[in-house]
Amino acid sequence: MSTGQAGHAARSTVRPNSEMDRRVPLRTFLHTTDGVTIDSVYNPGAVVYDGFPPSSVDPVFVIAHGFTGDVDRPHVRRVAQAFARYGAVVTFSFRGHGASGGRSTVGDREVLDLAAAVEWARGLGHARVVTVGFSMGGSVVLRHAALYGPRHEARTDAVVSVSAPARWYYRGTAPMRRVHWLVTRPEGRLVSRYGFRTRIHHRDWDPVPLSPVEAVPRIAPRPLLVVHGDQDGYFPVDHPRMLAAAAGDHGELWLEPGMGHAEHAADDELLRRIGRWAAAQAG
Repeated sequence: MSTGQAGHAARSTVRPNSEMDRRVPLRTFLHTTDGVTIDSVYNPGAVVYDGFPPSSVDPVFVIAHGFTGDVDRPHVRRVAQAFARYGAVVTFSFRGHGASGGRSTVGDREVLDLAAAVEWARGLGHARVVTVGFSMGGSVVLRHAALYGPRHEARTDAVVSVSAPARWYYRGTAPMRRVHWLVTRPEGRLVSRYGFRTRIHHRDWDPVPLSPVEAVPRIAPRPLLVVHGDQDGYFPVDHPRMLAAAAGDHGELWLEPGMGHAEHAADDELLRRIGRWAAAQAG
């Protein structure tokens, strides 16, 4: 996979012109600092306070989907709808996914995609941002928070990582061995392109990016929530426990009984709990 340093994210030219505009969904293509177009959607959410613009009192949730997801997938829209109860929501397709440009680097340069989405959310008037990532996106939100500090325009105020790996190159489960086949083999990348609408870069990482467990200590003092199912078929429970241990006092671990992997396994009740936690912590 190709790699690079995180930098300032370019903002979209689409901005609200009035208070009423901020309550209307927007869809646009953002541009990352390395020139990739990112298909992005803004939903102002359902929470409205009389006399105050929604962006001044509610957080915005920026959702980072899992590998082979995209902004139009039903499971991504379901997550967005759940969080819209607690604030505005930005969803986007990572590079190489859906209508976004470029090719997936499976968690490396995707931090630039997330940074562009976060900076766009702040440009729409939101003072508080919560990044919520699932699986691959869960690793991206951790690395993004570590790389974009509290004074950066693309910073996040709270982080939720769901079903994320703690370390790279894990092949200990059959689903992860299938993922590695998709990513590393030419025939696997063809299956991914035409079967999952996901275009994967053919290069290996060079250098290897900061791992999720190495990123976690750099997130403090911003609050971190690690969510993982005890029936996750991709990453066993030693992964979230490693992340929680690295987080120390600024992290919280929810090990969910009976839950599987990522967005598909996150039921409505869990999403509500995450939304309430994030809305409280983002302040």
